Amino acid sequence: QVQPVESGGGLVQAGGSLRLSCAASGRTFSTYSMGWFRQAPGKEREFVATLNWRGGNTYYADSVKGRFTISRDNAKNTVYLQMNSLKPEDTAVYYCAVRTYYSGSSYYTHPEDYNYWGQGTQVTISS
Repeated sequence: QVQPVESGGGLVQAGGSLRLSCAASGRTFSTYSMGWFRQAPGKEREFVATLNWRGGNTYYADSVKGRFTISRDNAKNTVYLQMNSLKPEDTAVYYCAVRTYYSGSSYYTHPEDYNYWGQGTQVTISS
């Protein structure tokens, strides 16, 4: 019932910025927890950022803290990932994830915490 769709990926030089968007269906979108993950070739999928229901709480991986910002627009059923000061090691396929069931936790950082996934968008940072 929920189909996340990512957009905004591309190629940018180190030090530049990109903003990823994830649009999702659902009449109760404002209650969903949203997450961003990324996966580079030969590596496991890793947590990037998450934002809980109604945008009340955020959490970031140490590798992106201070550079990336996650936010949501509940009126548009959309979550964003603003990426600044990009580094070559940020190169990966970025995935949007949605958790529709509620457990009262403040945030979720593991892939198994989410039940819907987008198909991913490629982000490439050149040095």
